[in-house]
Amino acid sequence: MTNTSEENLIKAAEMIRAAHDKGEPCGALHEYIDADDISAGYAIQDINTEYWLKEGRRLVGRKTGLTAKSVQAQLGVGQPDFGMLYADMAYADGEDVPLSKLMQPKVEGEIAFILKEDLGQENMTLTDVMRAIDYAVAAIEIVDSRIADWNIKIMDTVADNASSGLYVLGTEPRQLSEIDLHLCGMVIEHQGEPVSTGAGAACLGNPLNACLWLAKTMVKVGRPLQAGDTILSGALGPMVNVTGPGVYELRISGLGSVRASFV
Repeated sequence: MTNTSEENLIKAAEMIRAAHDKGEPCGALHEYIDADDISAGYAIQDINTEYWLKEGRRLVGRKTGLTAKSVQAQLGVGQPDFGMLYADMAYADGEDVPLSKLMQPKVEGEIAFILKEDLGQENMTLTDVMRAIDYAVAAIEIVDSRIADWNIKIMDTVADNASSGLYVLGTEPRQLSEIDLHLCGMVIEHQGEPVSTGAGAACLGNPLNACLWLAKTMVKVGRPLQAGDTILSGALGPMVNVTGPGVYELRISGLGSVRASFV
């Protein structure tokens, strides 16, 4: 039997934190909380967000997940999800990323947007979002799961901060007018071989659509996006398992390249 009692929500949040701190995955949360209860997942995520902020972690942005229709269908949902980005999750282009900080890592190629204006208004439009964006860069999201064997349902991934791990931003900023966000091609290479390909259209038709959804959602939940925040807008192609030490290089048309170097 599953339930969403406060006691169970607190227990689940503690399981996620313990896995995060010890580097050892925990069991699936959906064994005792309804696997389809997205609201319970966000309640667990929020418990840990408040905990980590009080512990001194610095919030620097948000990420969207489940932006591909195929992944939404797999988990039985019709919209993306979101997670928090903390300063200690960010790595520089080419900087060594210790595999010891991760449990079951995968990489995704994404476009990141950096804001120059707050996005806290009601009835937001795509024009508001475009005006608020300072620039875009290529980004590698290093997805991870605190749930053993990636045995996740929608509630599990939402509770686990949208299965976030780390991220790496490129260093070739571009204005929106300089890139085609719908048609831009993406490739991730490992040891010189392509391991994932895609395009901007794979992310809700256009990564800006994901940004608009995220901005509206953040206003609803009381954590509006602010100037200086980073938005990871969602994958442009399939996730790739990280198989061990080595470099994964992402290239996006018009946005240059970025590398995650696992050691």
